[in-house]
Amino acid sequence: MSARDAADEPVGRPSAEDAESFGPFDKGLWATDSGGLTADVLGGGELDLFSGPFAYPVMVARQSVLTANIATMSTYTRRHGVLFAPHGKTSMAPKLFADQLAAGAWGITVATANQALVARTFGVPRVFLANELLDGRALRWAAEQSATGWEFVFYVDSPEGVGAAAEAVAAAPGGRLDVVVELGRPGGRTGCRSVAQAADLARSAAARPGLSVVGAAGYEGGLPDTEAVSAWLRDLAALGDAVADLVPEGRLPIVSAGGSAWFDAVVDVLGPLRDRRQVILRSGAYVSHDDGYYSRATPFRRHPEEGRLAGGLEVWAQVLSAPEPGLAVLGAGRRDVPFDIDLPIPLEVRGTDGVLRPAGDAAVVKLDDQHAYVETRGTALVPGEVVRLGISHPCTAFDKWRVIPVVDDEYRVVDVLRTYF
Repeated sequence: MSARDAADEPVGRPSAEDAESFGPFDKGLWATDSGGLTADVLGGGELDLFSGPFAYPVMVARQSVLTANIATMSTYTRRHGVLFAPHGKTSMAPKLFADQLAAGAWGITVATANQALVARTFGVPRVFLANELLDGRALRWAAEQSATGWEFVFYVDSPEGVGAAAEAVAAAPGGRLDVVVELGRPGGRTGCRSVAQAADLARSAAARPGLSVVGAAGYEGGLPDTEAVSAWLRDLAALGDAVADLVPEGRLPIVSAGGSAWFDAVVDVLGPLRDRRQVILRSGAYVSHDDGYYSRATPFRRHPEEGRLAGGLEVWAQVLSAPEPGLAVLGAGRRDVPFDIDLPIPLEVRGTDGVLRPAGDAAVVKLDDQHAYVETRGTALVPGEVVRLGISHPCTAFDKWRVIPVVDDEYRVVDVLRTYF
């Protein structure tokens, strides 16, 4: 079966999760019955977020927004003729992996061996590990799995990485491993520091039995502007040309890049190569987007005609105290909301009468482990009310929650996501 044929096969949503019980150890749920709650009951559409078995704080995902975001990026990548392997480390939610694949994704990107194992366990047919892999046990497992037809690609950026991969293949009879050589930049994160260095490494890898060099890849995140990103992408394209002759006959060489802030530049620079390369975009944060950093950084702000993403995650936190004028304290903190880029954003208040109202100019100005300090700025907040918080940076929101109720636009719970970090 070819890579493109495999991508066209339907991938079902993980059915094993539907019978799983959720209970008192799952944050955000209030399940006092020792029998727990199954996903079928929890996400069956009969429960309401505000009257069902939930406890504050609780993070929910909006079904309509997730669906629209997945469709937007699927349409965008098809329009530009590039393949899409969304980064699974954003959510580590196999149900979302399945939805992304069903929408036409080429595969799922991961960052670690454990994430690859989760993806494989839940039936993801093609995994791109966007890091060098040096753990011999994980490499042997990958070589054995690849021998069964599973498609797995990962980075190499050092002689040690090439050596570790070659040793693993030698220890796995019948195994094989596909690698892409990673291009970095001086002062950046991982990756070879020049095209010449990367090309030399690729030739070394191609000479090792059982290893196949299938292309070139890297990550442009951290570069300051479109000009710098585009210059780096042109170097990546040059590396792709330099290693193309090493790619096994009959396989279209890979060239891959793309976070969630510069995918327009990736499409502009690498997209024209699609007739002779598998151009693979790897953006991941788009699936839920946010109301903070990515709402400002998304390329769709630069190109609104291309599409729109919306924030699909929200944390509902109760007002615990209003101890002095201008200050309210919510029961959600660093263990519940991301804070590595921005603090959460108050969007709406649900009064004790159930009526929603805008949060106005209220702002979270500080977090403790379990508390958020809100400058109310003219917005009255009363103990017992709950505040809808938008988040900034979904990658560090998903990993704080094992169970995430999925709600419709009336806040009926229609599904549940389980994360596997």
